[in-house]
Amino acid sequence: METSLKNVLLDAFWIMPATPKYKNQGLPYITSKNIKNRRIDFNDVKYIDEADYDVISRNRPILENDILISMIGTLGEVAVVKKEDGRFYGQNMYLIRLDESKVSQKYFLNWVESDAVKRAILQQKNKSTQSYLKAEHVEGLSIKLLSVDEQNRIADIFERINQLTENRKQQLQKLDELVKARFVEMFGDPMGNPMEWERVNISNVVSGKVSNGFFAKRDDYCDDGNVKVLGVTNIVNRMYSEIDDLPKTNGTEMDIAKYGVKYGDMLFCRSSLVAEGIGKASVVPKGVNNNILFECHVIRLPLNLQKCVPEFMQVLSTTKYFREQVVSQAKTATMTTIGQDGILKTDIVLPPLDLQLQFLQLIEQIYKSKLHVQKSLDKLEILKKALMQKYFG
Repeated sequence: METSLKNVLLDAFWIMPATPKYKNQGLPYITSKNIKNRRIDFNDVKYIDEADYDVISRNRPILENDILISMIGTLGEVAVVKKEDGRFYGQNMYLIRLDESKVSQKYFLNWVESDAVKRAILQQKNKSTQSYLKAEHVEGLSIKLLSVDEQNRIADIFERINQLTENRKQQLQKLDELVKARFVEMFGDPMGNPMEWERVNISNVVSGKVSNGFFAKRDDYCDDGNVKVLGVTNIVNRMYSEIDDLPKTNGTEMDIAKYGVKYGDMLFCRSSLVAEGIGKASVVPKGVNNNILFECHVIRLPLNLQKCVPEFMQVLSTTKYFREQVVSQAKTATMTTIGQDGILKTDIVLPPLDLQLQFLQLIEQIYKSKLHVQKSLDKLEILKKALMQKYFG
């Protein structure tokens, strides 16, 4: 049986007080952007004093175990209020209190994160200068009402998947940290360059034409295409470009000759909605042939393999020294972008090639472990999506 969310709530209300005066310190005052991953992120908050808190929270207090939903800007994110969150208030959120004799909290959290609910929210959102939801958009959502025992059984399945997913992500983080530790051991921090390696612009280690990628409209993608298209999401935060399950399109021989990638190519994100995404890079794995094209939001640098090892360059691109240079050169309009010139004039340290090759030998096993963990993580994500579809539609 399905019912509207309103029928399983004990209480619900908009949190939208008159904006108080902010202080340099005091009690946190959050907004929708602080609701992330089922928790409240108290980084980047404003503060109010005790007197203002007492006034605005008197009739509508936020209590432990309440559920907050982001209603303006980023829509439909949820957080559960924890005891350790302490006293705080905010705005641009909707607060709900579930009748847990009808709907268990952990079942609700998985339901509200399902694709079906996300689609429903996007269909109902209002648009002015920024997207927002109304109370009826949330309370009118349709939820499948099972027995609480069955709800908890389903939620336990997702809890196990989520725990395995978190474990895999922690493994990947530790492997990344291990790679960076080996890098610093062998080459030092590029910022201070304690080993006094040669400093050059990245243009000095490029061999061949630097170029932006292939433009294909989404309507041009097709399952029976003769080439795959590698985009920004396939390179950001990855050691090697992700080349499995790429979308396909039809490319001409000229497209393939001009945009086909190979080992030795380093791919940079040249446009992003946020500056932090600019200049994120990965290298093309060995064994890739020209039936994979890189798309227009990516810059390709064909590296001179007689001067540098691609995997060394990829780790170097993640260092604070490199990242600060790239972000400082980015330009912002509707999107944050960086051009070829900005990438090419970025300063790098350049140790001897034989030392870079030693570094590669040290970390190749770590790369294999990362690929194994990443494949396991991808399988978990596929399984979770399938179960979301099964249980929530």
